Amino acid sequence: MNLRNTRSILGLSQQSGGSMKKTLSGTLLLALAAIVLWSALFGPQPRPALAQTDSAQVIEVTAKKYEYSPATIHVKSGATIQLKITATDHDHGFSIGTAPDGASSNGSMGLVFTSPQECWQLQKGATTTIEFLAQTPGTYSFKCCHVCGLGHRGMKGQLVVDP
Repeated sequence: MNLRNTRSILGLSQQSGGSMKKTLSGTLLLALAAIVLWSALFGPQPRPALAQTDSAQVIEVTAKKYEYSPATIHVKSGATIQLKITATDHDHGFSIGTAPDGASSNGSMGLVFTSPQECWQLQKGATTTIEFLAQTPGTYSFKCCHVCGLGHRGMKGQLVVDP
């Protein structure tokens, strides 16, 4: 294939070699700009920044047959929290909503998790760390989300975010 055929395929007129290079350079630059703009508009969005983990309030919780201990946890609004939950007898789960109990789900989150999940799996003998920012005061109910026996439905607790 010669230069004339290449120009024809690309839809270019009979231009000088320098002019064709400028046209191709401009086209490539335009394509690159479009890719950058596309990724900026539709690419992954950053999550809200959480405070450093060394400034997080650490709360130790145990999960055992049909109960969490402590069952009620109080934290301050604006605090970064690390729940360190250990299942002591067998596997359990942990599920908590992002909005306070009774609040409408209008998209704003009262709890902002670093790794949101519907159900964190708590393996026997292992400690699972759940980190979040407690933004909005209110009561957030939590429960076991891994069937753990006859009393499973009663395995509940509350996280209270104080102003």
